[in-house]
Amino acid sequence: MPIIDRIKAYHPELTRIRRDIHQHPELGYNEARTSELVARQLEAYGIEVHRGLAKTGVVGRLSAGSGKRTIGLRADMDALPILEENTFAHRSTNDGVMHACGHDGHTTMLLGAARYLAETRNFDGTVHFIFQPAEEGGGGARVMIEEGLFERFPCDSVYGMHNAATTPVGMFGIRPGPQMAGSGNFDLRIMGRGGHAARPENGIDPVMVMALTIGVADVMENVNEISTFGPITV
Repeated sequence: MPIIDRIKAYHPELTRIRRDIHQHPELGYNEARTSELVARQLEAYGIEVHRGLAKTGVVGRLSAGSGKRTIGLRADMDALPILEENTFAHRSTNDGVMHACGHDGHTTMLLGAARYLAETRNFDGTVHFIFQPAEEGGGGARVMIEEGLFERFPCDSVYGMHNAATTPVGMFGIRPGPQMAGSGNFDLRIMGRGGHAARPENGIDPVMVMALTIGVADVMENVNEISTFGPITV
């Protein structure tokens, strides 16, 4: 898929924005600098800006023509609690926080789309640009919805995308229905019972139970961690 020449001309600005965001990563619900950058850019493009949904979420609204149809375009803004070991000039300046999942790119891509649509107005209806906080396990989308996202900014449909390093440049992966897997967490408490080392059959060794559970967990992709409690037989 060729890049539209007009968007290609945005490359220097979008590169600058992406590197700025990458250099200043923020964790979920703490994306204050990132959301302010997003809001400023949207305002510079002439887009109506709304702040504060789910604390740091930002929504831009742009209408053209007289159409009643509405769509949402969504990107996530938060980073991960990872120490960046890169050495390039725009590496993270926030120790222990890094854009390792590409949300800096997602945010920048949506800003690029917002600029293009604001400049061309080549559509009929309303576009809501949804910049979501706390995608990395913080439930930011749910909180935005609970705080009235779709009551205030109704959408007939919502579109988002995720970078994929193995996908050739210019190609997109798309399918009906669910596209990408999510993770679910739960806590498992293992209760043991102490006993004499010479009579292990009279006790319940939580280490053995944990080992058996981990064996099962190897085939359960939604198990992220297992904690043990109680005495350990020695």
